[in-house]
Amino acid sequence: MASERKFVTENIRRVLLKEFLMSKVGRAGFGGLDVQRTPMGTRVTLITERPGLVIGRRGETIKSLTHAIEENFNFNNPQIEVQEVENPNLNAQIMAEKLANALERGWHFRRAGHSTVRRIIDSGARGCQVIIAGKLTGQRHRTVKFKEGHIKYCGEAKLNFMHQGFAAAKLKPGVIGVTVQIMDQNARLPDEIDIIPPPETPTPATQAPAVPAAEGKAEEQKAAHAVEELRKAATTEAAAKPKKPRLKKKEGEGPAPPAPVAPGALGEENKPVRKRKKKETAPVAKPAEGAITQAPVQAITVPEKTAPLAEVPVKKEEKKPEPEGSKEA
Repeated sequence: MASERKFVTENIRRVLLKEFLMSKVGRAGFGGLDVQRTPMGTRVTLITERPGLVIGRRGETIKSLTHAIEENFNFNNPQIEVQEVENPNLNAQIMAEKLANALERGWHFRRAGHSTVRRIIDSGARGCQVIIAGKLTGQRHRTVKFKEGHIKYCGEAKLNFMHQGFAAAKLKPGVIGVTVQIMDQNARLPDEIDIIPPPETPTPATQAPAVPAAEGKAEEQKAAHAVEELRKAATTEAAAKPKKPRLKKKEGEGPAPPAPVAPGALGEENKPVRKRKKKETAPVAKPAEGAITQAPVQAITVPEKTAPLAEVPVKKEEKKPEPEGSKEA
């Protein structure tokens, strides 16, 4: 149990040191604290927004802080190192203190919360969450959250990438707690994966073995000499072969002429077909484009005067006598 108590007392001492420095260096913008043990003593790294206020004139303020830490907290040979914050808008502790000061000056909690979140996101943070808890609009306790971007609530991503700061605003109704959580702008989440294509393997180019110039010339000469010898051998063989004399055909030799065929022996199918020669027509010269061609002359015939037709006499219809029975009726 002695070792466990030792760890507990050491952490309590560091928390008390942090609260002491926050109260002493509040005007300079307290941004964080780091305590490390070294063989030469204890190195205390103090992160602030304005390091000039911590050092003071000729280092008087930092000397008084060193003396107070050595006496009140029993640190062995403490050495205070002051560092300036690169971007105060991305420091959770500094933004929490600024928000608490705005509430103490009379800002409405919604206006202060939204402006703080917008200021942090515009500075490049991946995510931000602001929690304001206390008597905001009445006698009843309330908790209001303002958030934007990526926020992690548990796991290794929260421990590594989420920075948290806390400050208290003292008002007439009571104390209002302000918590600011900021995700680091360089955070790489577990679900972000880069697929790298495999490198291309260079194909080795097949190169012919280097042949010396003298050997190359000698091979060319041998090849030319061999070609000439082959040509000479081909010409000598052609001259040595005797030419065969051509035999003349005697009269009466050769294939017999076809026997005469009696008329009518050939069927209709075996009759030779005579082809008619096409009459050669003189080519007609085409008129050139744009030339004026003369239309062919056609004869016009005038019809002869015919004699008027004779008038045909029209016969008058004779009235038939009505029968006698019709009159009586």
